[in-house]
Order: sequence, then structure tokens, then C-alpha cells
Amino acid sequence: MAQAAAAAERAVEGLLQHDRKILELRHEISRTRTRRFILVSTYSSAPALLLLLFLGNIATWGRIDLSRVNIAGIPTLITLLILCPIVRYFSCGQVFDGNVIPEWKPGYAIAKRIDLELAIERKRLSAASIDLPTETRRHIYRETVPVAVEQYRSSGLRYRRVHNVFQSIIIIGSLATSTAASLAETPAPYKWITVGTSFSVGIAAGFTGYFKFRERSFYLQQTADSIEEEYDAVNLKVGRYKGSIDDEAALLEFTERVETLKNDQRKRQQQLDQTTEAPEG
Repeated sequence: MAQAAAAAERAVEGLLQHDRKILELRHEISRTRTRRFILVSTYSSAPALLLLLFLGNIATWGRIDLSRVNIAGIPTLITLLILCPIVRYFSCGQVFDGNVIPEWKPGYAIAKRIDLELAIERKRLSAASIDLPTETRRHIYRETVPVAVEQYRSSGLRYRRVHNVFQSIIIIGSLATSTAASLAETPAPYKWITVGTSFSVGIAAGFTGYFKFRERSFYLQQTADSIEEEYDAVNLKVGRYKGSIDDEAALLEFTERVETLKNDQRKRQQQLDQTTEAPEG
């Protein structure tokens, strides 16, 4: 019996090592993407600003005086040019000085994604070879429930923040557009403000209606609360688990209930991801 327990413990430690490797690879891939995004954004910002000023002056030449905008763009451009080497040094190292860091070599990100897939497959094969009792697997599953709850809540909070931002744009933009349009004699430069706010309101309303951020946030929060309620109920032996004598039966019912909630959430997610089809005429 002791030998079996020791073997099971070693197997679990092996799975934890696989998890550690997977987390390290995901962190490395995420860090590489962030560094590349920062570097590309920094080096492309100055040319983008120059192009924007150039096109703006051509489009408004002889009609709108953009001298103040051009004067304000000069220090901004200088600041961006100064930031380029600073960002390169602190974020990406000596990338362009002959000493290319490994994560900037061609194909590095692809190789790391392949390593991640292989690490996940190794974990699956190791897990399949472990002969743990079903009760033990259910206990392990129960302890992973708080992590799932936190993930649902984090995703719901992110969608809620995006929804609030778009709703703020719609509210403020609608009021600004109405105010600017109500002015009888609006100078020509300020008419572009009306056009810009109207365009922003349209974009925000379109994204909100298409991606349904509010609904996604609501369903994720609802699923997280329901799973947490089940988790607290099975631990405190209240609700549907009140008076339950057989802990294994209670744990089985808890596992089935949580899986049902997760499946319901996946179905709702799929429904939200489906595009609205036009009715047939």
C-alpha cells in the first residue's frame, strides 16, 4: 500500500513538472510577443506621425490652417525618436548590434509554439499512464475549481470593462455630436469634430452590438458564481449536499454539476460567437 502511494506521489510530481514546463513556455511566448509589439510600435510611430501630418496638410491645404498642429507634432516626433533606442535597450536588448538575442532569431516563436504543443502532449501521455483511483481524481478536480472560477471572473471583468468603454464613447460622443450640430454657425475646423464624434459613436455601437461584450460578461460572471456556490455547498455540506453521509457520492454529484455548468457556458459562448444570419426573403 505504501509503495502504491509513493508511486502515485511520484506520478503526480511528474505531472507538476510538466505543468511547470508548459507555464514557462507560455510565459516565454507571451514575453516574446510583447517585446516584438513594443519594438514594432515604437519604431513605426514616428513614420506614422509624419505620414499623418503630411496627408493632413495636403487634404486641408488652403482651407484649414494646421500650423499649430504641425508645431505641436515636432516635439512629439522628437520624443518618439528619442524613445526608440531607449525602448530597444530596455525591452529587446542589443537586437540590431550584431548580438541578436535568441528570441529574435527567425522562427523562434514558431519553435516555441511547437515545444509547447509537445509539452502538452507529453503531459497527456504521462497522465494517461497514471492509474489513480477515481475518487482521487475527483478530489483533484474539486481543488482545481477555484482556478476555473477565477478565470471566468477575470474574463467577465475584461469584457465588462470593454463594454463600459464603448458605452462611455457612445454616451459622450452622442452628446458632443448633438451639441456641436446644434450650433448654427459652426466654424469649419469644428465640423470635423462632429464628424469624428459621429464616426466614433457608430464604431462603438457597431462593436458593442456585434461582439456582445455585455452578454459575455454577464454569462461568465453567472457561471463563476454558480460554480463557486456549488464549491462552497459541497465543502460546507449545505444546499443540495445537506445531510449527505456518503462523501464520495456528494463529490460525484458535485463533479457532474460543475461539468454541466461549464458545458452550459460553452454552449452560450458558441451561440454568441455565431454571426446573426439574415432572414430569408
